[in-house]
Amino acid sequence: MANHKSAVKRHRQSLKRNERNRAVRTRIKNVVKAVRQAVEENNVEQAQAALLTATSVLDKAATKKVIHSRQAARRISRLNLAVNKLG
Repeated sequence: MANHKSAVKRHRQSLKRNERNRAVRTRIKNVVKAVRQAVEENNVEQAQAALLTATSVLDKAATKKVIHSRQAARRISRLNLAVNKLG
């Protein structure tokens, strides 16, 4: 455990951020899974709606530095490609 007051505070902050980031990453996995599932079922309307949500969640995660901005862009691009192939 940390000895200095500032180090104790830093540790507290890191635990809070870790918890928040884990929640955001889980949300990312779920929205991406929803898009992929809609694409597998060939449901265009559901895929487009899920893509809109996924784009928003990925952009927010990149803004908050939970994931890298290029990773978010790459994931959005690939999801877009999959949805656009449906028609």
